[in-house]
Amino acid sequence: MFFSSSAQAAAGDRYRLLIEAARRADRLGFRCIWTPERHFHPFGGLFPNPAVTSAALALVTERLELRAGSLISPLHNSVRIAEEWSVVDNLSHGRVGISFGAGWNINDFQPFYPERYARRQAVMYEQIEAVRALWRGEREAGVALFPPPVQLELPVWVTSSGHVDTFVSAGRIGANLLTHLIGQDLPELAGKIGRYREARAAAGFAAETGIVSLMLHTFLGTDAEQVRATVRTPFREYIRSAVSLEQMSALGGGVISGGKVIDAHTITPEILEELLDRTFERYYRTAALMGTPEGCQPLIWDLEQTGVDEIACLIDFGVAAEAVLEGLEHLDQLRALTSGQARSREAAQAVEAFLEDLA
Repeated sequence: MFFSSSAQAAAGDRYRLLIEAARRADRLGFRCIWTPERHFHPFGGLFPNPAVTSAALALVTERLELRAGSLISPLHNSVRIAEEWSVVDNLSHGRVGISFGAGWNINDFQPFYPERYARRQAVMYEQIEAVRALWRGEREAGVALFPPPVQLELPVWVTSSGHVDTFVSAGRIGANLLTHLIGQDLPELAGKIGRYREARAAAGFAAETGIVSLMLHTFLGTDAEQVRATVRTPFREYIRSAVSLEQMSALGGGVISGGKVIDAHTITPEILEELLDRTFERYYRTAALMGTPEGCQPLIWDLEQTGVDEIACLIDFGVAAEAVLEGLEHLDQLRALTSGQARSREAAQAVEAFLEDLA
């Protein structure tokens, strides 16, 4: 997954990491690549349109699924969404998927559809149905979709910043779910995933077939202390950029990420530095894949027990490109350690107990 601050990207070659990481992930056999939608601010500002980035990636990859994570659909015309992504589906020979998001930053809406901000959630669900209908070959607004897509059904996710109502709504429409650990821990997430699967079943969908994708900041290496030293400064600057974006939204009269309403205020430099320190510690210890493959294996087991199906590894938060690309090799090692052929946590514990009994 990509979401970098453009201020941290190398001028003149800002998309090198995206392209080279996609090629390497394709070669290593990873499942998919996510690119987001963000506007008018350095935080995420390299990615104003995931259809454009996915079209580029379609031409340099062969197997990776190309997913929008997330497409802020209320900023777009529904017919145009279907049309653009059908082109990408054709360019990629049927590899696209879209996670729809309602958006939260009021400043994003002003140049496009400011009147949609207040009811952006409702607009998003209306658009999901419209895009799905067009994708299946139905007519919407008096038009049909050309070129027709390769896939008969568009793989759809709904992005949730943690509100349980979004988990339930995603399950109710039979969509997959994309979420993160900002503002929620694993026990809370497990409960919301349970609600998501209950909603799927109640709506007539197979509860177990919905995919829960979890975004985690990711950087792996061979030495945990070296990894920590490598990621600390760029991650703090990455969070600093995110805080700046949220302050701008609050000052503009909107919500911050997660849909929360706060009073617009200025954070003093001293408080900001303490906030960055605490945020880094929290992520590094409990909410990110940072360390060695072996050291991160217990978190993967915990996520599996929580009900997470796949991890969207956010790799571009300011670490040097060469180190990130090398880190993909270590991430592949973690994937091998936790694959379907590897022992589950329960099986490993059972084997250890059995060997102790024999000793």
